[in-house]
Amino acid sequence: MNYGTVLKRLRKENGYTQLKVAESISRLSDKPYSPKMVSHWENGVSSPPIKQFLLLCELYKVRDIQAMFREVDAEYRNMSKLSILGKSRVEEYISMLSENPIFSDSESIYTELPRKHIRLYSIPAAAGAGSYLDNEAYVEMEIDNTVPRDADFAVKVNGDSMEPRFVDGQIVFIKEQKTLNIGEIGIFELNGDSFVKKLGVGEFISLNPLYKPIKIREFDSVHIFGRVTG
Repeated sequence: MNYGTVLKRLRKENGYTQLKVAESISRLSDKPYSPKMVSHWENGVSSPPIKQFLLLCELYKVRDIQAMFREVDAEYRNMSKLSILGKSRVEEYISMLSENPIFSDSESIYTELPRKHIRLYSIPAAAGAGSYLDNEAYVEMEIDNTVPRDADFAVKVNGDSMEPRFVDGQIVFIKEQKTLNIGEIGIFELNGDSFVKKLGVGEFISLNPLYKPIKIREFDSVHIFGRVTG
């Protein structure tokens, strides 16, 4: 059974919007999740991390994860002897193993996926007022399969000018490149301040209509760090 299809059905049955689900999950997580990420989970673009999957089950009042998502009879697997927490732990381990091709029955040979680390900058890129993106102020961050594989580094958004797509404190992932097309969202430096903005014609545009575009003047210093990939 497709996990995403079940998640979408459960959300609708419980009367939630993707925005409401994202807000509920974000409040109990160590980083914010957007409605776009919830859509990705429901459409099979990516899978929710274990913690967030269990939070979704709690939000949707799922009592038997095996029966709901795998159509497995609990009695057949001796699951009836376990508490709800125990059943959740079993599902957690199954999900972890199924994501690894070493243990998945979809792979016929032994393979090991390399772990990937990217830079997470500790000085936020601004979605509002602007702050300098220091090339030395970062930590190494291990990423999972929910992060776009072409991401080269990450920054934290500071401010609300890119809402509703990006919220204050959200980590965004960047593909490092020196040029962008009009309409693409990227990380820019303008006269020493860094911004998450959409590139317009001669200006940087906020997604929040409360903010006016930032005009690029003739003698401004502009640098493109890269394009936002997720």
